[in-house]
Amino acid sequence: MRHLIVLLFFVCFQEISAQEIVVLDRDTNEPIPNVAVYNTDKSKTALTDFNGKCSLLAFDYNERITFKHLSYDVRKSTKNLIRKKGNRIFLTIKPQELNEVVMSISKWEQQKKDIPQKLASIDARTIAFYNPQTAADALAQSGKVFVQKSQLGGGSPMIRGFATNRLLLSVDGVRMNNAIFRGGNVQNVISIDPYTIKNTEIIFGPGSVIYGSDAIGGVMNFYTKKPTYATTEELDFSGSTAYRFASANNENTFHVDFNLGKKKWAFLTSATYNSFGDLTMGEHGPNSYLRTNFVERRNGQDVLVFNENPQKQTPTGYDQINLLQKIAYKPNNTWDYSLGAYYSTTSDYSRYDRLIRPNSSNDGLRSAEWFYGPQKWFMGNLQINKKGKGKFYDGVRLTTAYQHFQESRNSRGFGSLDRFTTREKVDAFSANIDFENKKIGDLRLYYGAEYIYNKVYSEGRQKNIETNVTSNAASRYPNGSTWETLAGYLNTEYKAKPNFTLLSGIRYSHVWVNAVFDRTFFPFPFDNANLNNDAVTGSLGFSWFPKENLQITFNGSTGFRSPNIDDIGKVFDSEPGSVVVPNPDLVPEYAYNTELGIQKNFKDKVVLKGAAFYTYLVDALVRRDFEFNEQSEIDYNGELSNVQAIQNAAKAYVYGFEFGLEAFLSDQLSLLSNLTFTQGIEEEDDGTDSPGRHVAPTFGDFHIIWKNQRLKADVFLNYNGEVSFDDLAFSERAKDFIYASDLNGNPFSPSWYTLNFRSQYEMGNGLKASLNVENITDQRYRTYSSGIVAPGLNLILGLGYSF
Repeated sequence: MRHLIVLLFFVCFQEISAQEIVVLDRDTNEPIPNVAVYNTDKSKTALTDFNGKCSLLAFDYNERITFKHLSYDVRKSTKNLIRKKGNRIFLTIKPQELNEVVMSISKWEQQKKDIPQKLASIDARTIAFYNPQTAADALAQSGKVFVQKSQLGGGSPMIRGFATNRLLLSVDGVRMNNAIFRGGNVQNVISIDPYTIKNTEIIFGPGSVIYGSDAIGGVMNFYTKKPTYATTEELDFSGSTAYRFASANNENTFHVDFNLGKKKWAFLTSATYNSFGDLTMGEHGPNSYLRTNFVERRNGQDVLVFNENPQKQTPTGYDQINLLQKIAYKPNNTWDYSLGAYYSTTSDYSRYDRLIRPNSSNDGLRSAEWFYGPQKWFMGNLQINKKGKGKFYDGVRLTTAYQHFQESRNSRGFGSLDRFTTREKVDAFSANIDFENKKIGDLRLYYGAEYIYNKVYSEGRQKNIETNVTSNAASRYPNGSTWETLAGYLNTEYKAKPNFTLLSGIRYSHVWVNAVFDRTFFPFPFDNANLNNDAVTGSLGFSWFPKENLQITFNGSTGFRSPNIDDIGKVFDSEPGSVVVPNPDLVPEYAYNTELGIQKNFKDKVVLKGAAFYTYLVDALVRRDFEFNEQSEIDYNGELSNVQAIQNAAKAYVYGFEFGLEAFLSDQLSLLSNLTFTQGIEEEDDGTDSPGRHVAPTFGDFHIIWKNQRLKADVFLNYNGEVSFDDLAFSERAKDFIYASDLNGNPFSPSWYTLNFRSQYEMGNGLKASLNVENITDQRYRTYSSGIVAPGLNLILGLGYSF
């Protein structure tokens, strides 16, 4: 009898335990306390505790249960479905919720409402709804970042008139910018898998206090998903799989990830494979954008072939693989260890804008081949977090990382037998230690130090494609060159009043550059370049709520960019008939920025946002005509070319306005809109002015969004303003083959718009389907400064399953 009672007690205990569930935030996986749980007539109720847990013992297995919290969308389910999901249910935060936590400004959690700089956040839920092709497309679809593309395997963000090496990319707190990030458009952002992004935070304006060199125009922080620990003693297994198809380039994407979690250990594995075909442009637009012919090799000769489908941009397709592995260990509530390995590689992919360049007589094409070799990126990082009880800190984080970058460029002129190749590799080591101190009343301190070391390997080859004879050729960069920096920073947040927060910061950075030049192919008038410079940058700003529904922010900040290996040591054909040569006599460029923002909330129904900014850049590093050994022209790859070099030859100013609207007309219907206007001028030393090269045209979007428990749909317009010939940068005017022609025959970038639709439907049991239709009116357009024409009518299908 005693054994029977024990057995019955054990069975009852197991049954009660099995009916305990946990309510979690969909984006952060954090438990949500004080969630009201009730059935249809509210005769049965429960409330989640501090750990997000409650018991569903009182509820029947198939009756409808409602989960409600003031800050989250209402969720309904049944006990049976929740049990199949491992006794977990996820809630989605409301878009009106203003107390958003951000990490980018100090590397520690801060309330977004206390930040004086403009920030934009794109969470995993939003990215899943966008269903983008690449991480670059996720940025573009936010409506706040302009993205340029030279080829399908590309995507170069532009923020507030700055781009490429004047913007900083980071992944999980590790700087992605390396010593060969160039002033031209870069595509490294496509190495980040959008399926693994937990959140993306974008800082608009200088972020040099925290991130050092390059963070002049803005910072894009990508935080990837973390392994999830189990909430019980049992092994927790979860994951997801997804498929995506796009008709404009016959894309097929496959993704899978899974998580194994114990209470102290967790493992996350992710893999994504992309196959992209040639991209098809739209039906309605300039005929000059059409791909009327292309080059093929036939019987040992380069032949210009008529394109039977001139809307197909041949060749533009490529393949890509992204892998992620993370291991997390949390022995107690004080320590947290995380080890991550990231890998991305592409196939060869053509640089489309170089393949459509006409020859000098304008009766054919200049290049028979121009393609990038595989773009490879590997990162291994170790992060150690410790909470509280330190003498001078409440939290400390150590982040160490090793990155390996690999890329190559391959080109062959029409009718030539010689293919020229340059291959580059970069090894990058970094270590950051960051502290948080909350011990001094209303003052919070954030401080830390950083060390980064880059080593560049570069080689050149020349190959006869008929004989396969290979010989050495000039490398793009000085082989074995190094770039390193050591820095320390202090950032403060002072809550002067409940409605007034003051933020300030200062950073000291020291940068060393060393390069030895090989004079085999070019008689450089110097043997090496040794740069040794430092910079002090700072910021001061406030966030003020004069009324509960009105926020005013102001921020003043400085940024800098120290010359890197690309600036001082590159040898490269920058544009038709021009070659860039090294220049070791460079100094850092500095930016001085002010920003004023305002946000008005009308009863949580309408939110209006606006920001005005002005940035002044001195000693700007720009590409200008130069003399090499007192010669203005030299022979490069068999062609007499005009000599140029990167120089501290200009000043520049950029100003603009950014507007945002969010209107919540009902629980189901909302409106969303963004508009960005930017102007910029580069001032030469001789007094002449040129429009800024990376100043995007006026751009924006307008969305009508409807959603209920299962369905979310969005009808929206994207639009870009015109860039006239007079407003086109001088360096862009030389690329008339990528632009339309105005009535005077001059190149310009026409305005354009697209009408689009996207939707996502939750079928239940973890199954989601999405249907997107881009460019419904089939416009033929090319975004400003882009080599490739944008997709025409594009049907996108997606299917995802979470388990």
